[in-house]
Amino acid sequence: MIPDGYHDIEDGKVASIVTHLQMFEKPPVRAEAEGKGWTLTRLAHPDPDEYLALYRAVGTDWLWFSRLFMPPDELSATIGDPKVEVYRLDAPGGEVGILELDFRQAGECELAYFGVSGGLIGGGAARWMMNRAIGRAWSQPIHRFWVHTCSLDHPGAPAFYMRSGFVAFRRQIEVADDPRLVGKAPPDSAPHVPVISAS
Repeated sequence: MIPDGYHDIEDGKVASIVTHLQMFEKPPVRAEAEGKGWTLTRLAHPDPDEYLALYRAVGTDWLWFSRLFMPPDELSATIGDPKVEVYRLDAPGGEVGILELDFRQAGECELAYFGVSGGLIGGGAARWMMNRAIGRAWSQPIHRFWVHTCSLDHPGAPAFYMRSGFVAFRRQIEVADDPRLVGKAPPDSAPHVPVISAS
C-alpha cells in the first residue's frame, strides 16, 4: 500500500485516481429525455479502425488511452469476442457515444467503456444510453454489474454512475505513459491534464 503523503510521478507519465463502482441488482429506471433522435446500434463485427475512431471521438478530451496502447491483434480479439458488445450512439448533428459491455467473466458484466462526445454532455444522451446499458446488462444472467472511472475523466462521472445505481467500492492509482508524448493522442488533447515531458 502507498503510505500517506505526496509521491513523485516520473516525468512523461500521467497518474490518475481510479474509482471502481458496482451494483448487485437492477435499479429502477431513471427518467430520461425523449424525442431527441438518438439511436443506439450494436456493432456486431467491429472493425478496429472504426472502433478506434469512435473511441477517440468520445475519449480524446478525457485522455482515454488503454485501447490506444493495445496491440492490434489483442484489440481485434477483444472487441470481436461474442461476449463483448460494442454499441454506437448516433445523434442528429453528428455527435456520437460509445457503450461497451463485457460479459466474459461468468455472472458479471463490466461497463468497459461509456461516454458521449462533447456536444452531447449535459443534454440527456448519457442518461438515455445508461438506461439501455443497465437494461441490456441485467437481461443476462448476471449477479454483478460494475464500472470504473478515473480522475482524468469528466468530473461529473462518479456522481453520474452513483445516481445510476452504482456504489463505489475500491480506489486505485494508475500510472501510465502520457499518450500525447508517444504519438498515441493529439498533443492538445485533455488540456485539463498538463503535459510534463521527460527530461
